[in-house]
Amino acid sequence: MSEETKNSESVVKSAEENNTPVTSKKIRRRPRRSRPRSKTIAMKRLTREEIREGKMLYPLFDDSKRPKNRKECKGSKRPCPWIGCKYHLYIDINPETGSMKINFPDLEPWELPETCALDVADRGGTTLEEVGDLINLTRERIRQVEVRGLIKLKTVGDEVGESETFSLN
Repeated sequence: MSEETKNSESVVKSAEENNTPVTSKKIRRRPRRSRPRSKTIAMKRLTREEIREGKMLYPLFDDSKRPKNRKECKGSKRPCPWIGCKYHLYIDINPETGSMKINFPDLEPWELPETCALDVADRGGTTLEEVGDLINLTRERIRQVEVRGLIKLKTVGDEVGESETFSLN
């Protein structure tokens, strides 16, 4: 009998004697999900009545005060009130389908620790874990998105003739 088998049998026997459950050697470092998954609202699945109610609750607003560029945006108040901005971390809107993905369904926009992706990018030096917490995705999914982005950059560089500039390593 191998040493590992003897050790596992002794653990099972001692657990039975103490009336405690046997735990696996493989223990997760962190819980699977620390917050609820993001929710997507597809515009084509909404009824006419729901769309009408939404228009009554949230009428169109004056867009003239909205920042036009990063320079204007950088000095504005935080949390960012412009949820419809493509850099806002609370909601993602697909321009092709009109569907909305609410990244943090359990929080209100003003409760987010960071609201602008550009502020996070300016800060720099963030890990995959930190980025995942900011946009409610797993570290692995962030890594996959990063690889896809690097591949796109490489193909654009190849088309332009500057493939030496971009590297996947």
